[in-house]
Amino acid sequence: MNLARQLAERSTALRYEDLPAEAVYWSKVAVLDTLGVTLAGTVEEASRIVKEIIGLHANDGPSLIFGTNRRASCLDAALVNGTAAHVLDFDNTARHMGGHVSAVMVPALIAAGEAFGSSGRDLLLAHVAGFEIAARLGRGVNPYHSKKGWHPTWTLGVFAVTAACARLLKLSVAETETALAMSTSLAGGTKAAHGTYTKSLHAGQCARNGLMATLLARKGFTANPDAFEHKQGFFNVFNGPGNYDAARILDGWDDSLDIVTPGASYKQYPCCYSTHAAIDATFELVRQHGPFDAGAVARVDSWTSAFGLLHTDRPSPNSALEAKFSVQYCVALALLRGKVALEDFEDDAYRDPAIRSLLPRIHAAPYTGKQFLPEDPFDAEVKVTLTDGRVFAAKVDRPYGRTSDNPIAPEKLKAKFENCALRVLTPAAVARVSRTIDSFEKVASVRDFTMLLEPTAAGVSDVRRAMEHSPS
Repeated sequence: MNLARQLAERSTALRYEDLPAEAVYWSKVAVLDTLGVTLAGTVEEASRIVKEIIGLHANDGPSLIFGTNRRASCLDAALVNGTAAHVLDFDNTARHMGGHVSAVMVPALIAAGEAFGSSGRDLLLAHVAGFEIAARLGRGVNPYHSKKGWHPTWTLGVFAVTAACARLLKLSVAETETALAMSTSLAGGTKAAHGTYTKSLHAGQCARNGLMATLLARKGFTANPDAFEHKQGFFNVFNGPGNYDAARILDGWDDSLDIVTPGASYKQYPCCYSTHAAIDATFELVRQHGPFDAGAVARVDSWTSAFGLLHTDRPSPNSALEAKFSVQYCVALALLRGKVALEDFEDDAYRDPAIRSLLPRIHAAPYTGKQFLPEDPFDAEVKVTLTDGRVFAAKVDRPYGRTSDNPIAPEKLKAKFENCALRVLTPAAVARVSRTIDSFEKVASVRDFTMLLEPTAAGVSDVRRAMEHSPS
């Protein structure tokens, strides 16, 4: 039996009633976190350009374009909102997938849910299904796939979106098999795009492509069911013979769901995850010995993984977006300001004279303190040498939020959501959205829920209406 069929059978068999409470909880967290960073991302230039190119001038569809009062086709909404979800690089990731998982799924699921009358419970189940499929495929192709230069957010995320949307729209096993096989031809994206708007477009295009595969399969479109294993199929083209292990994909399928263990990784800082452990280590130095003045610092040594340095060793970032992928810039922020926030990656913030003066004295190198796990290279050490000869150092085994057993506190995640969402919504609207997601399984209509996301804040009656006639 081909892999697409086996994945389709397992995904289709998932039932909400059988989900552990932890899976439902983490899916709610994913929806909250993704909506927050997406709303914040709608005001970014990359999002504006995509909306302009799509030509959204009228309410000609069922699905909300976040940050506006306009609605469009579900495919256009998935593209625009998916781009916004990833543009700040503040969205969650999945360890085994090796990329950003909910930013590609949630925009597509909400857009499809609005168009086809889905409920909150339908969406939560679909998110679990998509998460599992992408994580499983990642086990079979990573770390080689990612190290080769593919961006798993799109190359593997497209299967997350496809499986999730297929489950949301209740496709049959055969239809889901076709959609997954079709998606091997809709995967793409290389890491050369890191530090540019194109990286966020990967997420938007992924959201659109996965949903499109689902809609096409639903109408009888065809695809090669052997598209994963074929000699010119996904595994051999994207990884090459001998560089993947298909058996790992299905091994232990009935063990804990990936969304529960190890779970998604959530970000405290709006920059590349490969910089986060170094930021945490620097904050520890600030707590113990700071604050630091740039003139008093003779040298800073930052050790992170060689894998992460491939895209974060940027000693002199030339744009706000490049700064998100500069471990030197992020360490400088943490050291001098004691914080790393959204505004530090906006406009000309990267040109701050104090930060620029310190950058030449920050040296990034591979961390050799211990052997990294290939799929989890996120340890770091930072050492600060002052001009008076004093030396301070701190190590971090992994940043907070990296796995479900090392989580960011719920109140901090809600604070992050509020900080992001307030860029578009009123405080009252932000509070209503947050409360509704707490009971998202009771939301009867995704379409009614998105009314709360429109910039003109909805009233309490709309929240109640969204939760009426909830499934038993």
